[in-house]
Amino acid sequence: MRIVVVEDNISVAKGVRYYLQDAGHAVDLLHNGAEAAAFLRNDDADIVVLDINLPHTDGLTILRGMRAREDMRPVLLLTAQSETDDKIKGLDAGADDYLSKPFEMEEFGARIRALSRRVTDQPKQVAKIGEVQFDRTARTIEGPNGPLDIPRREIALFERLWLADGRVVSKQLLLDSLYGTGADVDEPVVEVYVSRLRKRLQPHGVQIIVKRGLGYMMQAVT
Repeated sequence: MRIVVVEDNISVAKGVRYYLQDAGHAVDLLHNGAEAAAFLRNDDADIVVLDINLPHTDGLTILRGMRAREDMRPVLLLTAQSETDDKIKGLDAGADDYLSKPFEMEEFGARIRALSRRVTDQPKQVAKIGEVQFDRTARTIEGPNGPLDIPRREIALFERLWLADGRVVSKQLLLDSLYGTGADVDEPVVEVYVSRLRKRLQPHGVQIIVKRGLGYMMQAVT
């Protein structure tokens, strides 16, 4: 999944980013409230991790803006341990959960997994293409003979192509899904991951097709 993290404490932000990336998620990391408010109007991330105390624009204002424009993505608020009023205000403003700082990464991960289940609580939670079945909640891909050994970044790539439902996805969008917006990674990296994933899927009736100058699409072999 793709997760936006808005946190002005650099050490906390980096720790959260590394944890999420290690779990196979793409992460968009922002430190400024005003920039985050603008970013969230146009992005397509699945979950937002939002600190309340941010420079320029506070987290509660950002959250209220999201809900006012009917952006109902799950939001996990990060609050200072003593700020009970902020927790209440955050939940009243539409936050799905909150976590007091400092926190253990294991608890943070459990809350992200709970929010992920809300994102995937839809008809396409488990789907089949070709001979493989993708479980978005468990983040596993199975073939006729059981689970396929596919690394986490390739699962993120598969997920983005699968969500496109046969439409072409640009290299830049795939790169964002792998690493997050603004990552210092070049587009040719996408070609490497696509090549690896294609080889794993071809024996199971799934093909990834390149559209020169446009991007990639995934479909079942007919």
